[in-house]
Amino acid sequence: MTGGLEGYDAVAEANAQKSVLAIHWSRICQRLKAEVGEVEYRTWLRQITVGPVEEDEITLYLPTRFLRDWVRGQYGDRLGTLWNAEVPAIRRVELQVARADAAPVAPEGDEPPVPLPTVAHEKAVSAPAAPVADEPRQAEVRTDLAAPLDPRFTFDTFVVGKPNEFAYACARRVAERPSSPGFNPLFLYGGVGLGKTHLMHAIGAELLREGRVSVAYMSAEKFMYRFIAAIRSQSTMEFKEQLRSVDVLMIDDLQFLIGKDNTQEEFFHTFNALVDAGRQIVVSADKSPSDLSGLEDRLRTRLGCGMVADIHATTFELRISILEAKATASGVVVPAKVLEFLAHKITSNVRELEGALNRLIAHANLFGRPVTLEATQDVLHDILKAHDRRVTIEEIQRKVAEHWNIRLTDMSSARRARAVARPRQVAMYLAKQLTSRSLPEIGRKFGNRDHTTVMHAVSRVTELMEQDPAFAEDVELLRRMLES
Repeated sequence: MTGGLEGYDAVAEANAQKSVLAIHWSRICQRLKAEVGEVEYRTWLRQITVGPVEEDEITLYLPTRFLRDWVRGQYGDRLGTLWNAEVPAIRRVELQVARADAAPVAPEGDEPPVPLPTVAHEKAVSAPAAPVADEPRQAEVRTDLAAPLDPRFTFDTFVVGKPNEFAYACARRVAERPSSPGFNPLFLYGGVGLGKTHLMHAIGAELLREGRVSVAYMSAEKFMYRFIAAIRSQSTMEFKEQLRSVDVLMIDDLQFLIGKDNTQEEFFHTFNALVDAGRQIVVSADKSPSDLSGLEDRLRTRLGCGMVADIHATTFELRISILEAKATASGVVVPAKVLEFLAHKITSNVRELEGALNRLIAHANLFGRPVTLEATQDVLHDILKAHDRRVTIEEIQRKVAEHWNIRLTDMSSARRARAVARPRQVAMYLAKQLTSRSLPEIGRKFGNRDHTTVMHAVSRVTELMEQDPAFAEDVELLRRMLES
């Protein structure tokens, strides 16, 4: 009888300990929710259940090795600190994969833990910690699904203008309604620093904020390295399952896969598996699918079967808008003439444009001096020097003549045929836009023509560009060729 009472006391004591641990764990969970937010807590930390306490160590359980490694890398130290603050006798936290015979403790008043996360988080995952003692040691393989998303890159901070408004609208549509007919895959392409990555991060941030779907974002380079690591560790099936279990897969800089046949093969199969399952694919590259020579034809065909949206080179107006938004956010007063100066000088890359403004703002804050045009030229002398390539009228004439297949001598001849006169007007227009020469000087370079002829040419080309998009593209192409 005494033995029965002792057994009863032991059970009662164990239940009492569980109850106390549940209370402590509930308090810790409230702290975690306040620190990381409801969505992140629900995604990763609600999976945790509390195991036994042995001496100064408490064991916490997670349902899968993937979750255990992720939580250990991201929150291991913080969990230890919180438990020690709640129960000073606990100095260490051990994270393990839940065993079938474990009897874990859920937070008091919380919902039962769910078996798998519903949203992949935007932070990068640290490399898995060393395996626990009761598991066989395996080759270290990163199992995270998401590369870091920059919190600055949202739809609200993306400045929209004519060169990028279509790509922006497509990205918005995918963020609001993933896998919409006609938008899967979404392929974004354009030059360096024009906003492709910004839009991809914005899509991911919006989807994660809504908490509706799981998201995996990575560069094509990271995809390749992960694939190679999976082959070496003989865990390709795990790699495939992880990647094909997400609702939205975003791959940045796809051109990196050119010439890497095995990785292309794996991406092709992943692509097909996700699209066939109704999942969303978002891809970016520096060229359109049809121009990505070096990719397999079947992959280029699949990439082009959804929505292809290009981001054009920025216009002067868009560069001004970007600079104004950045300056306003900084709280530093930047005169309009300085913004105009930068927008004229740095034309090829938004990233470099923003970097130049950041330097100006930092200089103003550090030295307590106002931003002036003189200070701008001094602080940014190295950047401005790199962009101060002098375009000559002779170079403009040669490029325009080559483009329209006319003789260079026609630029200064008296011929008035439209096939000659129109290219000559374009050359005058570009000479006015890209050089500091006066109208009379430009006129003299075109067969001693009067300055009013140059004025008429500039006016006529401007008018035609507004009326004829194809003509405007030709002129803009020539401008980029001359400025590069």
